[in-house]
Amino acid sequence: MAHQPRHPEEKNMARYRQMTETPVPQLITKLAIPTIISMLVTGIYNTADTFFVGKLSTQATAAVGLVFSVMAIIQALGFFCGHGSGNYLSRMLGAGNQKEANEMASTGFALSLLIGLVLAALGMIFLEPIARFVGATETTMADTVSYMRIILIGAPFMCGQFVINNQLRFQGSAMYAMVGLLCGAVLNIAMDPLLIFVFDLGVAGAAAATVIGQITSFLVLLVGSTKGENIRLHIRNVRLTPHYLFEVVNGGAPSLFRQGLAAIATLLLNTTAGAMGGDAAIAGMSVVTRVMMLISSALIGFGQGYQPVCSFNYGARLTGRVKEGFIFCVKNGTVFLLAVGILCEIFAPQIVQWFRDDPEVVKVGTAALRFQAAVVPLTAFIVMTNMMLQSMGKGLKASITASARNGIFFIPLILILPRLFGLTGVEMTQACADVLSLIISVPLALSELRRM
Repeated sequence: MAHQPRHPEEKNMARYRQMTETPVPQLITKLAIPTIISMLVTGIYNTADTFFVGKLSTQATAAVGLVFSVMAIIQALGFFCGHGSGNYLSRMLGAGNQKEANEMASTGFALSLLIGLVLAALGMIFLEPIARFVGATETTMADTVSYMRIILIGAPFMCGQFVINNQLRFQGSAMYAMVGLLCGAVLNIAMDPLLIFVFDLGVAGAAAATVIGQITSFLVLLVGSTKGENIRLHIRNVRLTPHYLFEVVNGGAPSLFRQGLAAIATLLLNTTAGAMGGDAAIAGMSVVTRVMMLISSALIGFGQGYQPVCSFNYGARLTGRVKEGFIFCVKNGTVFLLAVGILCEIFAPQIVQWFRDDPEVVKVGTAALRFQAAVVPLTAFIVMTNMMLQSMGKGLKASITASARNGIFFIPLILILPRLFGLTGVEMTQACADVLSLIISVPLALSELRRM
């Protein structure tokens, strides 16, 4: 049942009216267009390294895929701080509490920089053991270490940019967030062929292009956070107190579980694929992982247009708008993924071949891509459920839905299915995990929707 809305102080009335009175489909679409572009561009430059390195060798392609699990951990911690602080500050803005919103913004940003510095330092100290742990073989070790060493330098900037990007989105400033990511992504894509081929730096060139792009995004977003009505980050507002740390954990844990478990899942996927089919299997699965990430990035971008609408209106006690937004996103997301899934089923060999023209890589990648494309429409409901629960501050339920695809179901399945079906078991694991994730997401979503 909807409650009476809270009214904020006058200076924030324009933002309040925009977020609580604009028709929900129109508002979500307006906020989603820049976030979809942001996520697609991020997805493209995540796949750019795989594409250009694929022109070098199968081993280089495998090495980039192996280091992706390390990058996923860095990204997970960045999103942990960004979603944790962003969800809370958006609810505080909806409730008219500017002071706590300001303090949370600076606290989340400071926490991300500290975490990034710690990750970079530990990663440099234990570089080769980490490379072995993520599945590097004798043939891929040199490329893996070379790529990872440079990627770790960018860890603080990667964490920091995800925080500012998410905080801008949750304030309703998705355009600033998009411009920040776009600048770094375009630079990365442009520099990849230059550093890899012209300067003959190989995989190190791909890593350098990625880090330069991340630093650029970080700086542009930092400047963007000072524009318009956006909250200014300031050291005097940093409050590393139990209250704020709890809110970061409560709002950010689902993102950490989702992406942290994705990193563990990628690690297990790579090591299992390597054991079953060698470097070609690792390369094939790495290509499919990047392709599916590109597809899901569009869905996540759409969902990120819903998140500030959800958290702001939930904070303002306008729960009817929260429910309306959820239904709108699930319907449109499912239709989009159905169309994309059909295209992937038809053109799977050509898609994989575009990244790496190796018959063994194409064979593994085609089978895995077709398995995943068959069930990809189901992920619209799974992802939107997770985003709704997270934006409402339902930390436990959101953590369960976030953990399902890449943790609760994927990890046991990747340990069981390959023992039963060999390499085919590796190729079908993610599809099976997605079906089981839908089954667990439905009751968790319905329980909250009925309350509204």
